[in-house]
Amino acid sequence: MNDVEMTTAGDLGGRKGTAAEVFAVFLKLGLTSFGGPIAHLGYFRDELVVRRRWIDEKGYADLVALCQFLPGPASSQVGFALGLLRGGPLGAAAAWIAFTLPSAILLVLFALGAALFGGSIGSGIIHGLKVVAVAIVAQAVWGMAKNLCPDRERASIALAALLIVVLVAGSIGQVAAIAAGGLAGLWLCRTSCEAITGHMRFPVSRAVGAMALVAFCFMLIGLPIFAAVTSSQGLAVFDSFYRAGSLVFGGGHVVLPLLETEVVRPGWVSANQFLAGYGAAQAVPGPLFTFAAYLGTVLQPEPNGLLGAAIALVAVFLPGFLLLIGIIPFWDEFRARAGAQALMRGANAAVVGILGAALYNPVWTSAIVGPYEFALAITCFVLLMAWKFPPWIVVIVAAAGGVLIGIV
Repeated sequence: MNDVEMTTAGDLGGRKGTAAEVFAVFLKLGLTSFGGPIAHLGYFRDELVVRRRWIDEKGYADLVALCQFLPGPASSQVGFALGLLRGGPLGAAAAWIAFTLPSAILLVLFALGAALFGGSIGSGIIHGLKVVAVAIVAQAVWGMAKNLCPDRERASIALAALLIVVLVAGSIGQVAAIAAGGLAGLWLCRTSCEAITGHMRFPVSRAVGAMALVAFCFMLIGLPIFAAVTSSQGLAVFDSFYRAGSLVFGGGHVVLPLLETEVVRPGWVSANQFLAGYGAAQAVPGPLFTFAAYLGTVLQPEPNGLLGAAIALVAVFLPGFLLLIGIIPFWDEFRARAGAQALMRGANAAVVGILGAALYNPVWTSAIVGPYEFALAITCFVLLMAWKFPPWIVVIVAAAGGVLIGIV
């Protein structure tokens, strides 16, 4: 992937920069990009399309379409690709590290300091963070349902996926739900294929793309085998976070049920720790996937702490980047197929059902234990949906509400 550049209709000539330049720009974005993946894409457009003109509007739109189609963290994948465009492979790494580092550091510090949250005030803050997760996930389900399930066919697919994950616990149920959703999409969602315009061209050969896809599949299948054969806890942790990152369709919030299956059910992280960290993740800038750094820090047994955070963080992002590199040479041809579009409509509808099931268990069942918690969750939801408050402000409100509930 040397001499990386993108060619799109009306491009800007593929002008190059340095990895240091890419790092500086994305560090600024990583420190200031609040609001989730859709907001991140807006920040990227303002900074890199309008202001710095690294890519034109058409090329950016094509790139966003590609990353939203793939599993993984869409905004981080777009950032990775823009870093690749500007600074080559080192630029791609610099973009990911700089955009991810600020929120990862903050969440690791929160995890390391969580033991200090003793007494009524500290426990009240933790309780409030668990409650705000209810409102955040409910908002995500509502928004995704409107966008991804606008008709009765896709609403039915979402319902079927919810039933599957309720009846079949664990990662098997989630994989089955996504697979069933994709197959149902092939049957039910072929009526409204989108017109395809523009071209996505990276100088990544089909051979390189194929190797990336083989690596993705090899790790997805091989990691659990190697972890079982070697009895290595480090490999088991890497495998769990890699598997979660491989199945995230539809936005960062979908990683919640996948990670809960991988770390809470085996007993590595308690449900209280999990939801408190998820609430804290809403208050920091950057990608929601950095929640993995918090989980890697607090999980038991070792590796945990800084090493656990590094393992979890790399593992949860890696599959999305491998898929991005792997699909680039085939993207234009693949996305024009009606079957591919229908399959993805069905899979995206299924993830709405998976996230809806997670809204009940573990999010609701762990956080809403009385009328005060219910009132606080509804308040946070109204602030998010009706008043359009930024999530980090709602997190502060929830933390203060948790302290008040503890006093009452």
